[in-house]
Amino acid sequence: MQTIGLIGGLSWESSAVYYEGLNKGVQARLGGLHSAKVVLVSVDLAELDELQDAGDWDRIAEILSAAARGAEQAGADFLLLATTTFHRVYDEVADAVSIPVVHLADLMAEQIVARGYKTVGFMGTAFTLTDHFFAERIGSHGINVNMPDELHTDTLDSIVYDELVFRTINPSSRKRVLGIIDELTDAGAEAIVFAASELSLLVRPQDADVPVLDVITVHVEDALDRALA
Repeated sequence: MQTIGLIGGLSWESSAVYYEGLNKGVQARLGGLHSAKVVLVSVDLAELDELQDAGDWDRIAEILSAAARGAEQAGADFLLLATTTFHRVYDEVADAVSIPVVHLADLMAEQIVARGYKTVGFMGTAFTLTDHFFAERIGSHGINVNMPDELHTDTLDSIVYDELVFRTINPSSRKRVLGIIDELTDAGAEAIVFAASELSLLVRPQDADVPVLDVITVHVEDALDRALA
């Protein structure tokens, strides 16, 4: 079994879901007392959030690159960057280490193509909805990526940063997210991409009338395949 490197804390709530998923996945595949071999390097989200607000992506890249080197030095065979927003500095992080760093947008695109979807709805934080770097990378695989109405940008951002990062589950927020999903579906989306990992804490696949692909599940399943190959 290979050792999975995980850069977490972005948020720690979603990182906990990653860790649980990796261990449950190994146990399900191997049985008995088996658990995942994981090196976790956790960073301070507040620090990176302030740097993001200031537009200091160079410093963000330095912090996450240092975390990646720490994971590599601790024995990780490959690395997961457990965040969507901070994939903005993926190239810098990948260049800082000699082990593979899995790009989440490429994994998501592979899953979309494998399932035969041509058009997906995209939901995430304000940054990923307005910067488009993550959606454009998915789109580079020949997939149509539809964004929600701009009126929903602040709503989704608030649900993630004011509620879900503190694991506050608000039924009214679930209803609002499901309403946005319905709008995207009505506009032609065959499936929905949850590009903010925390959204999977609020809405489960069975809650929606259309397939939902969340980044944590896609990331974890690929990591398990790699670690146990």
